[in-house]
Amino acid sequence: MTGAAVGAAEVRPQTVDNRQRSWPRWAAAVLAAPLIFGAFAAVKGVDPVAMYADMLASLADPAQAQTVLVRAAILLLAGLAVAVPARAGLLNVGGEGQIVIGAVAAAGVGLVTDQRLPGGLALVLMVVAAMAAGAAWAGIAAGLRLTANVNEAISTLLLNFVAIDIMLGLIYDPWKDAAGFGQPSSRPLEETARLPLFVTGGTLNAGILLALLALAGVWFATRRTAWGFRLRVVGGNPEAARRAGMRVGPLLLSAMLVGGALAGLAGLVHFAGTEFKLRPGMTTSFGYVGFLASWLALHRPLRVGLAALLLAAIAMGGDSLQIDSGLPAASLNVLMAVVLLVVLGTRRHPGRKS
Repeated sequence: MTGAAVGAAEVRPQTVDNRQRSWPRWAAAVLAAPLIFGAFAAVKGVDPVAMYADMLASLADPAQAQTVLVRAAILLLAGLAVAVPARAGLLNVGGEGQIVIGAVAAAGVGLVTDQRLPGGLALVLMVVAAMAAGAAWAGIAAGLRLTANVNEAISTLLLNFVAIDIMLGLIYDPWKDAAGFGQPSSRPLEETARLPLFVTGGTLNAGILLALLALAGVWFATRRTAWGFRLRVVGGNPEAARRAGMRVGPLLLSAMLVGGALAGLAGLVHFAGTEFKLRPGMTTSFGYVGFLASWLALHRPLRVGLAALLLAAIAMGGDSLQIDSGLPAASLNVLMAVVLLVVLGTRRHPGRKS
């Protein structure tokens, strides 16, 4: 070996896998958040131990536990809709609108097919329609980014309001349930076309299976395929990706389309699994909480699943903050914000030494 080769070998940087180290740090950050929020509650005159005991007691109820899993399935899909584009360096803030459009597409297909086709076939068509609509809605922002260099964070955010207006326009006039009263809504979906329940009389439905399948698919696609590798390269350095011969434009478009399809699927799960009709405010900010879940998990698919479950438990157990502890409704948002800030605050800077 020549002297130059020996010198090169001596200065060659060593790659260290910090994934095993980051898991404990992430878990510790999540556990630290309740301590900080407990201090906030104590300042308000609330016993933190009793407060968390009441929250856990409410989640121990079987019916409430099912509701948490139903909510977690939707948040998981909404979080993955953010995580996939984030791999390519894109900021998808439009999960809310993509969920709404997915629900609208599912409702449109359902209104046409639920009384004419077998329930299973109608449900499959609704799934396809919801995912296609969500992908198309996200594709608008991707097209604006690629053709007019419009920032996707701005376009996806604004498209949220357009999607909600489209839904409201439909349920206030052409799709309004003639037999309904009070709040305008579409006609309820036939029971045969709804997502199957695991327990008769319960709320846990097959949407959790769709969410877990999506999680497995996203993990495999981003970790074990050439497409996932190219997304990471583009997200890290688009110019280097171009010089390496990668087609950056199609990769960015594909990431947004996949994200939109996942959000559209979340709309289907919520519509066909919980709501069964379109109504104002039906998504209850799922897209924004999903955005929070993805950032809480640092856009890593498996962690997104854990973050979705955590935020769903906080959202459903948060009722006890008002009922049992007497804290204001905004306290729930404070708790979610504390969790996010603590986790992001412990994120290691790429240039920081171990």
